[in-house]
Amino acid sequence: MSSVAKKRILKEYAECSNDLPSGMKVIFDEANLTKWDVVMEGPAESPYAVCLELAMCFDKRSLMHQGGHFKLEINFPNDYPFKPPVVNFKTKVYHPNVSNDDKGSMCLGMLRPEEWKPPNKVISVLHLIQNLLVEPNIDDAIETSIANDYKTNRAEFNKTAQDWVKRYAK
Repeated sequence: MSSVAKKRILKEYAECSNDLPSGMKVIFDEANLTKWDVVMEGPAESPYAVCLELAMCFDKRSLMHQGGHFKLEINFPNDYPFKPPVVNFKTKVYHPNVSNDDKGSMCLGMLRPEEWKPPNKVISVLHLIQNLLVEPNIDDAIETSIANDYKTNRAEFNKTAQDWVKRYAK
């Protein structure tokens, strides 16, 4: 790994430590700078949060939520920041922009090699992922059947997403 990549990754880790999105935690091992583990709670305004009350999650009277705990892995290439990091969900998630397999690949425009720019930062990627859980990008879905479910039957989509949270995102 180049010294530029090492320096940049350490700088971004320091930035993340100071400005991490709410409900996220980065686990970082200085012995392996190229791999970060992230634990993220499902945002309260999404079906990826688990209600602590009996009321419906999307009922505005129900304010108590606890997010499902999703594990992500970020892998930095040796020529970072000139090439994008690779982000994968390690926790299964019912989402149109995350592959429904053991890889948990993400369909996120910012992370495409042709879209990535060296000034982009991991903190922006983490914010984008959190926002994607609130509002999926169905026009850029990796799982088209889940995108169709989201588009045509939101109640069923929300129910299935919540079932998966209870099953996999503990």
